[in-house]
Amino acid sequence: METVKPNQGSLVVVGTGIKTAGHLTTEAIAWIEQADAVPYVVGDPIAEAVIKRLNPKGAVSMAGYYEEGQSRMYAYNAMVEHILGCVRSDKKTVAAFYGHPGVFAYPSHESIRRAKREGYSARMLPGISSEDCLFADLGVDPAVGGCQSYEATDFMLNAINVEPSAQLVLWQIGTLGDWTYKTRFYDIRAMPLLVRKLARFYPLSHVVTVYEAPMFPGVEPLIAQIPLYWLSDYPITAAMTLYVPPACARVPDSEMAALFAMSAPYAASSMQPNGTGAKNGAGVASPQLGVGVGQSPSASSGQSGAASGPR
Repeated sequence: METVKPNQGSLVVVGTGIKTAGHLTTEAIAWIEQADAVPYVVGDPIAEAVIKRLNPKGAVSMAGYYEEGQSRMYAYNAMVEHILGCVRSDKKTVAAFYGHPGVFAYPSHESIRRAKREGYSARMLPGISSEDCLFADLGVDPAVGGCQSYEATDFMLNAINVEPSAQLVLWQIGTLGDWTYKTRFYDIRAMPLLVRKLARFYPLSHVVTVYEAPMFPGVEPLIAQIPLYWLSDYPITAAMTLYVPPACARVPDSEMAALFAMSAPYAASSMQPNGTGAKNGAGVASPQLGVGVGQSPSASSGQSGAASGPR
């Protein structure tokens, strides 16, 4: 069991969200203000200005650890050492990362793991990620039919079985196959391979959505719906995410459906008039059991899953 060292350094990791003006939570703000040290990595000048205003004495950027053309892992390990150096110096440390601090953020997780192993108090607070923004801006619900979420390079290089009746989110398509740091453009010459991988599960004519969450107030999200075969020619940037809507209806599990139908009292008590599962502890996972003959709610209404398209 890990023991916490009394009256010594501590670590709290927070996220600034994608759009700091609006996404930074009041809890994160309170922690930043009272910290002795605030090492941070953010993606825009507004976020940096906010952190420096909240804690002008303790705020220190870790962006300098990135080096053009060098593996990003070198920078990540340097950030971990920086954060732990603050904690070991008996400082109340609050490390701030853009987006959600636990999503595609090796330094935050590794810092917490190592700090706890050394006996320090360490925890993470939730933040808003680009996927959260995607669900809101595209008007899609990950609970309807399910949602698969992968880092794009990991998806491309590993034997992953995609369920085409569920939604699919591929993160970091703008850094596909490039593990180095670039200030401008990444080498994404592997994009045709990603299209080839996706074509194993989806027709090339299947309409997908290239999405980029806005970082500044008053800026609209980028939402581009294109057929899958166009993806290789689309001008992809590092901040973009790919959303793939379901390509087919779900296949019902006839055996489980029959067993479920036999338990009539359970089935009746688990249904509300609108077809949703009751919140009575028994719980039904599907949000719309009335649809459940193999047809997803989006398929039954004629929607592809990406709601309303560019706007």
